[in-house]
Amino acid sequence: MTLERDAEVEQSEGALREMSPATAAKRGRALLGLKIVDARGGLLGKTVLTFESSKRPTAAAPPLPPHKFTPHDVVCVRPSKGVGGGEPIAAGVVYRVKDTAIEVAVDDAPDSDGVDQAVRLEKLSNETTHKRLRAALERLGSAPRGGGGAASGSGPGGGGAYGRVVDVMFGKTPPRFAKRDAADDGFARFFNPRLDASQKDAVAHALRAVDLALIHGPPGTGKTTVVVEYVAREVARGARILCCAASNVAVDNLVERLARITRLGHPARLLASVLENSLEAQVLRSDNSSLARDCERESAALRRRLLKLADAKTREGAFSLELRRLAKETRARQRLAVDEVVASANVVCCTLAGALGGVLKDQARSTFDVVVIDEAAQALEASCWGAIMRGGKVVLAGDHLQLPPTVLSDVAAREGLSETLFQRAHAKWYRENVAVMLTTQYRMHEDIMRRVLWASNAMYDGALLASEDARGRTLRSASGAPLGALQLVDTAGCDCDERQEEEGASRDNPGEAAVAMRIVADLISSGAVAADDVGIITPYSAQVGTLRDLRAANDALFKGVEISTVDGFQGREKEAIVISAVRSNDRGDVGFLSDARRMNVAVTRARARCVLVCDTETIARKDAFLAGLVKHFETRGEYISAAELQED
Repeated sequence: MTLERDAEVEQSEGALREMSPATAAKRGRALLGLKIVDARGGLLGKTVLTFESSKRPTAAAPPLPPHKFTPHDVVCVRPSKGVGGGEPIAAGVVYRVKDTAIEVAVDDAPDSDGVDQAVRLEKLSNETTHKRLRAALERLGSAPRGGGGAASGSGPGGGGAYGRVVDVMFGKTPPRFAKRDAADDGFARFFNPRLDASQKDAVAHALRAVDLALIHGPPGTGKTTVVVEYVAREVARGARILCCAASNVAVDNLVERLARITRLGHPARLLASVLENSLEAQVLRSDNSSLARDCERESAALRRRLLKLADAKTREGAFSLELRRLAKETRARQRLAVDEVVASANVVCCTLAGALGGVLKDQARSTFDVVVIDEAAQALEASCWGAIMRGGKVVLAGDHLQLPPTVLSDVAAREGLSETLFQRAHAKWYRENVAVMLTTQYRMHEDIMRRVLWASNAMYDGALLASEDARGRTLRSASGAPLGALQLVDTAGCDCDERQEEEGASRDNPGEAAVAMRIVADLISSGAVAADDVGIITPYSAQVGTLRDLRAANDALFKGVEISTVDGFQGREKEAIVISAVRSNDRGDVGFLSDARRMNVAVTRARARCVLVCDTETIARKDAFLAGLVKHFETRGEYISAAELQED
């Protein structure tokens, strides 16, 4: 973890030191020319600062320039003028991102000098998360061995007894499963009657598990549906559940389908449909929170009286002491409200980072009967342990044949940091039937999934079947003409050359980007699909920027088209997907594309049509897997040269 932490610091703060502020802004790691326009109180004594552009030609704030700031990012505030380094004016965590503003939660608000000047935001490494990860690993090193859970595997009571799980995860003892008739009296009864046979098997399998079960969900097979059914069944048996995932989106997907849960995390990072279940929303409804608001109202009244006093000594006297007392009482009441809400919840949902500390760290009732980790194959093992050590039984859901977690340090990756807990447990206990794989996919047209013999045969041993609904899913133009599920657009010999960033290792390909946007324009203009049902996927962030610039140049047509990296699209789907491979060189170097899991994710985001834009002479030259993919697109789909689009 130390190697990864050092790599993250170097990529963020080290890069910022070497860049000019303008270059950092161009790379999306800084926002320049901002001004603090509002400061308000937040939960547990935080101050939320609102930043907008300091240049306002009209009364309305202008949109912020393109950037890479997202909720939960650690940031610092510096004066706009000057280079990096030195003490920041303030530091905190991104709370909410809007088109025209960005909000940051800080422990200590800046003084009046910081409020009145133009400032810039810089994105930093998350030192707090690394400290929590190290603490979790240290705790794991001293974990007790053995024990944990009743032999039947049914009902609550395993909370905190994670020693047995540790032994299972490290291969010292096999996972245990109760007999079918002993674990539950109603395996045949399901809350969701539409589950298919493999989904029902996975739920029953997880219910029978005493310490560990894996749910292997290939793309589009309804993995989250299975997790929700399993959690509902455990709650019905009286268990208390901690549900986690690496990303906020994955957690919210769970929350949308669950009832009577508490979702930890900033409301700004939550989907609108789950806000009522957020911790902050539930805290606001509690009695202690009402008392905290009374204290805050008293504080506001005192501040107004202080402002009317001319005598500075009087302002610093009894009134100030009373303000500090009220602030302390407000925080204490809010903490009590938080404890009450979390302790009364039978299901708590949060990111893995949230399980490492924060609210759960200070919670007296922070142990659970079962810990469920969705998208476990995309999470660092260390982050999973922080959640696992809060329960006595673990259910991991994911797909180790999709993208692994991002690891910045090549050395750390080679030493095993990129190997996930799901992957290791699957490899160790596969013959012990620890995993059940879901086998019916509901997303892709059969040509995308099976007839090309790629997503199913190449990655899942031919076990995937397309559902009746998905099998013939087809896009049609306004005239009624059907569009095939696969199209290969070959840029070989079309002067679509890759190029590398001047500052950085990312790559783009402007010619290929123009071809990809032309394909999207034709799709939308034909009436086959709406703009917001189209996604463009590329392995390189620089190409994302180039594509987004082209989108902005014709916003009327392309507004709503989603453009992102492969990593950013994991877990998503669109009716039509256009893949821009970027790489075009004489050496046959394919970079990120050499990881088969990356292309597995990209191709399987498409529901009805997948278009691959690439230089076939580059990507099919050395890599056998990619060569096979190109061949399948050529033989099962439509093949055209990019020159045909460039000539029009």
